[in-house]
Amino acid sequence: MTFVSNVASGSDTGVSEPDATSTSSKRRLRKILRGSRPVLALAPFVIYTFLGLGIPTIAIVWAAFHTQQGQVTFANMHAALQGSYLLGFENSIKLALLTSIVPGVLGVFLAYAIETSRSTVLKRVVGTASGVLANFGGVNLTFMFIVSLGATGVLTGWLSVIHLNPWNFGFDLYTFYGVAIVYMYFQIPLMVLVITPALGGLRASWREAAQNLGASSWRYWRYVGIPVLMPSVLGGILLLFGSAFAAYATAQTLTSGIIALSPIQIGALLDGNVIANQANVGYAIGFGMLVILSVTMILYSLVRRRASKWLR
Repeated sequence: MTFVSNVASGSDTGVSEPDATSTSSKRRLRKILRGSRPVLALAPFVIYTFLGLGIPTIAIVWAAFHTQQGQVTFANMHAALQGSYLLGFENSIKLALLTSIVPGVLGVFLAYAIETSRSTVLKRVVGTASGVLANFGGVNLTFMFIVSLGATGVLTGWLSVIHLNPWNFGFDLYTFYGVAIVYMYFQIPLMVLVITPALGGLRASWREAAQNLGASSWRYWRYVGIPVLMPSVLGGILLLFGSAFAAYATAQTLTSGIIALSPIQIGALLDGNVIANQANVGYAIGFGMLVILSVTMILYSLVRRRASKWLR
């Protein structure tokens, strides 16, 4: 009887066709849900990134090539690459280069000295301090330097007692090089954070193998250590370049905008108190900075990809 009923229903398993279709649909749905888990996990980050970076970027690009009335124009970009605005780009690039190369080199030596230290307490203290100081900037940092190295600062007064007042030897905190010194305060700790994992990737077995083969310390660094570290060092310098190139608050509060720097010029144009109806020129300068930073980040990703194979 069971066989007859199964034959009559068109199935030899006792399961009707609608039930089989429903089961296969559920399996497909489960597979889709399993495959979409990574996408769902990344969705909040993608949405947050789009809201925080994507929409502002689109707005900057649109405003850079339009007038305030909505007409397409290249006049904004032409103005952004002329006169004082071009000087702002030049000064910003020079400042970023100076405050990325010098702190990059100093940060490598400092990180190596800490990494080779036998004191775990010292490593933890320096690591924690670097994490704090790398994010210390803006008004607080400016105030600290003014009260210490300003014309009437505490440290300046102490140095005056021993006739080493830096202001008497041409030092000026409120100039281009004064801003560079202030930037190095947070750039060096940032480099320490970036390069420390790469220094940890230098395996002791490599040095031992080089010594067993008769290589001196210089030859080890020349043919092993430096080639391994160089991609990470270059990546760190590129990261410092981007950080210094886009910094605004520290330079603005320290110099009150007397130095031509692109971020400060953007703030002045968008504020409109001094230069009215030129906001779109500020967006054009922002677009130029966006291009430079995009190239920097592309180079950084390429260098980091090369360095990552030594950190596995």
